[in-house]
Amino acid sequence: MNDSTVRRWSRVQRHLADGNMPAARAALEFLLQRDPGHAPSLLTLSSIARAEGRVRDATAWALAVSRNLPSDGSLIVDVSDALRQLGETLAARHCLDHPALAGTNDGNVLMQMAIARKLLGEHPEALALFNRAAAAGMGTVEFRFERAQELIFNGHMNEAEAELRTCLRLTPTFGRAALALARLRRQTAESNHLDDLKHRLQAVGQGTEDQGALEFAQYKELEDIGRYDEAWGALKRGNAIMYAHQRHDPEYAWHLFDSLIRRCTPQLLQPAEVVHEGPQPIFIIGMPRSGTTLLDRVLGNHSQVVSAGELDDFGLQLRWIADHRTTLDEHVVQRLPDLDYPELGRRYLAQTQWRAQGARYFIDKLPRNWMVAGLIRRALPQARILNLVRDPMDVCFSNYRALLGEAFPWSYELHALAEHYRQYRRVMEHWHAAMPGQILDVPYCELTRDPETMARKVLDYCGLEWEAGCADITRNKAAVATLSMSQVREPIHTRFFEEWRHYEEQLLPLQQAVTT
Repeated sequence: MNDSTVRRWSRVQRHLADGNMPAARAALEFLLQRDPGHAPSLLTLSSIARAEGRVRDATAWALAVSRNLPSDGSLIVDVSDALRQLGETLAARHCLDHPALAGTNDGNVLMQMAIARKLLGEHPEALALFNRAAAAGMGTVEFRFERAQELIFNGHMNEAEAELRTCLRLTPTFGRAALALARLRRQTAESNHLDDLKHRLQAVGQGTEDQGALEFAQYKELEDIGRYDEAWGALKRGNAIMYAHQRHDPEYAWHLFDSLIRRCTPQLLQPAEVVHEGPQPIFIIGMPRSGTTLLDRVLGNHSQVVSAGELDDFGLQLRWIADHRTTLDEHVVQRLPDLDYPELGRRYLAQTQWRAQGARYFIDKLPRNWMVAGLIRRALPQARILNLVRDPMDVCFSNYRALLGEAFPWSYELHALAEHYRQYRRVMEHWHAAMPGQILDVPYCELTRDPETMARKVLDYCGLEWEAGCADITRNKAAVATLSMSQVREPIHTRFFEEWRHYEEQLLPLQQAVTT
């Protein structure tokens, strides 16, 4: 970087610090006239465009950087991350294969690469990179927690436990680490962390997300040993803390889904006569915690099916087609009649078919795709869509007890949870009415009580022949990156029915709301 570029880049940084986006954009464009390949400037223009909702411009800038990458390993990973967030999965992976990264011993860069692979769903590769970073001397609490999660996803529970204990030694009030430790196994009256959690709760900042996570951990362990009254108190406190940190408006969601239903007529949802070649997706949708991971493991046992994990690709390509930074809002809903659905399908497949690894089908298991199932059918006529249906109280309570993260604000408050479930049910009823026969409902109760019969029905719907052993999920050794990671490593069972009844009195308002 020459002296004039350094001065101009410093000017850009000052404008950005002052929040003066027009001046920053003008300074960036001036800099690029003199230094067209200046990667930080190109990446910054992409970031500004994305923040302003100009997704196509943001994508063009990010791709421009990727075609002439610098040798700075950290910057290369930043470019990869920007591309992933814009739906350019292939280009993001290509960046991570850059020669400048291949032999690096920089622990920070290796950690960045590991997280990038994790977010792409490449969990064995991510763990290998975390291990390289550990060998390079990385030992921060943030690094150890990320590595512990990846160890869990890949089934290395004992190593994960050691890392989580180290996290808690380094940061005694690290709530997520305590919760992950509690979830590693079923606790007993003789062996648990309850005294330890009590001390941590006394030291943690009140009202913080760490306190919320510690309360969830305490709930889990109290429930394991049958102390249900105390468990409910911890669960209620944890959810109240987490909900206070969210921004959620159930009324807006009702308005949005009403608009979606009105706009998505049977005529609008009728797919064009287009045939997409190559491996095709099987979408698994439904409420979170409805059994989607279990079905994914069953289907993934078939020789012609590969599980690709929870992919954001359809939503990201919908953003590109609509040139909008949000997958589904009023702006997108109003534009639905004018979108290019064949191009949406082509773009989705271009970024995902590599995941099939030579098989005929790949599984895209993102539960919240229930919101856009009609658009999936319009854009991808050859795709199959499977909707997991679980008892309303079982699925709602499973969400309430889960601590799912910021993307699921409705899960932390019983009224909001009931409203979200009713919205899901109403939208699914519309999809079934508007495009009959295009979505197969898969009852969780039938999948667990008679897995082989249900698996045969699902495979037949997908156009696949039965293969012995598909219902034996213990055969499936692939990484699991969901909260069901422990359950789906066991044989299919029926233990998770009506667990909410331990708290039947407290959950009566929820029951009345979701069963009427």
